[in-house]
Amino acid sequence: MSQQEVKPILTINELSVSFPGPGGKRNRAVDNVNLTVYPRQTLAVVGESGSGKSVSAMSILQLIPTPPGSYDRGSINWQPDAADPPVDLLQYNDKQMRAIRGNQIAMIFQEPMTSLNPVYTIGDQIIEAVRLHQNVTKAQSIDIAIKALTDVGIAAPESRLKEYPHQLSGGMRQRVMIAMALACQPKLLLADEPTTALDVTIQAQILELLRHLQDTKDMGIILITHDLGVVAENADVVAVMYAGRVCEFASVYDIFDRPLHPYTRGLLRSMPVLGQEVTRLPTVTDGATVPEDFPSGYNVEPHVTTPDPEVGYGGKDARLYEVEPNHWVLCTPQPGNDIQSSHPGRNFRREPIAHS
Repeated sequence: MSQQEVKPILTINELSVSFPGPGGKRNRAVDNVNLTVYPRQTLAVVGESGSGKSVSAMSILQLIPTPPGSYDRGSINWQPDAADPPVDLLQYNDKQMRAIRGNQIAMIFQEPMTSLNPVYTIGDQIIEAVRLHQNVTKAQSIDIAIKALTDVGIAAPESRLKEYPHQLSGGMRQRVMIAMALACQPKLLLADEPTTALDVTIQAQILELLRHLQDTKDMGIILITHDLGVVAENADVVAVMYAGRVCEFASVYDIFDRPLHPYTRGLLRSMPVLGQEVTRLPTVTDGATVPEDFPSGYNVEPHVTTPDPEVGYGGKDARLYEVEPNHWVLCTPQPGNDIQSSHPGRNFRREPIAHS
């Protein structure tokens, strides 16, 4: 099977999620989101706080409380085995989702100190996840937990199983979270800010660990982050989100070399440059302009700071169009252009970076 014939393990179609707002109005936290993830592929989802990144990821596992949240429309098609037909996770009941969560799809949450239960040992928490999803004895589950801790680079794993979260450093707790997520050999890992509040040395170790485990376990990753440096070094493809919508979707090289959506351009230009002295750091709005060579046949409006989807995208009818090969932008076709919007995603993997 060629690279292009490989089927995606996850396809999100037109997902919309809303929450109650003032005056009985419902606010769309996620609005017609389309995403695709392939095996062994890392999809980075970037954007400022409140853009809908975490809500999109949590919706995959139905972790949005309903009510107050509501899955207004869309589907989340899951196909871990190419030989089986895809299933829509939004149609699964609680019992069916419990068989998926932590087993086929696992998640690393933002803050390990609040995600780990402080009154249970590390071993108790990993073993519980293993025994919930695998038909193994207690002795076997202990062996699996020890191997999981070993895989994430924790020394003396047998003794660590008896320790509580407060006895570990932040980097160690994050490794425990990864070990717990990977203990059941998931096909997809949702990593929501996995290196938040960690120093750069530990951050590099954690990200290197995820890359290694991805290659050895044939796992897809959705990486949610604010750090564009992390994206540049770790992502295969990138989805840029703003106000609940995907503004741009392309390979990591195309996003950095030729950003086309005004918001993406502004986001990249707002990055501080090491060694460059400026009197004022640029903001997203400062660099959010429409490229002069924006592909002909499409309209895209300059970015504005309001979250109202009526503006800043080319209008409420804007959709993702493949304006260049393997490069999707949220825009509208010009009159007379009858091209149809398309779902973003290709089985693209970056070439590994050679570290000297």
